[in-house]
Amino acid sequence: MAKAEPLVGLDPHAPAGQIARHILYVRLDEMYSLAKGVDAPYEVRGLHNLRIAAKRLRYTLEIFEDVLPAACHETANELAQLQDELGALHDSDVMIALLRLCMGSADAGMVYEQALMKSGKSGKSGKQKSKDKLLLQPALVTAVLDPDAAPTAQQRYGLEHLLLKQSQLREERYEAFRQHWYQLQARDFRRELLDILRE
Repeated sequence: MAKAEPLVGLDPHAPAGQIARHILYVRLDEMYSLAKGVDAPYEVRGLHNLRIAAKRLRYTLEIFEDVLPAACHETANELAQLQDELGALHDSDVMIALLRLCMGSADAGMVYEQALMKSGKSGKSGKQKSKDKLLLQPALVTAVLDPDAAPTAQQRYGLEHLLLKQSQLREERYEAFRQHWYQLQARDFRRELLDILRE
């Protein structure tokens, strides 16, 4: 998952509302910096990172709700819906990768790498340093790839139908997320939140 942007320049003696706004500006910028993959339906890692950024922004709104304008509650609800949509999309990505692995498809290795691995930035120099981490337990992958557990022809037929249905569901989930995202942009969601925070 993408690392959170560092919070610099926070004054620990400032009023809580001021601290909350400072954090929210950083988290809002962070979310929008990750939104470039919205129109790339198979940018699995990027969409997952966008979900994490939306979650950070939402949690910040919820943690500081007592010192923020009441209108922030609706913003948090919109972010929760985005999270749910992106979470369902990610669930489909994982299921599709597992099904392909189970059926031993030729592109299973590539699909697994794209859909189940992630990388992040680290280091003070700002240079990219990748750390690949599995999103699935290695024991599960080992069990799925066990040649003794290869599906029979009948099981493979069922798995292929399940894969087709899951692929269709993924398309629907992506479109639901994308439509919601562009509805928010049409009303200038970012500006809405900034205006609320300036109250």
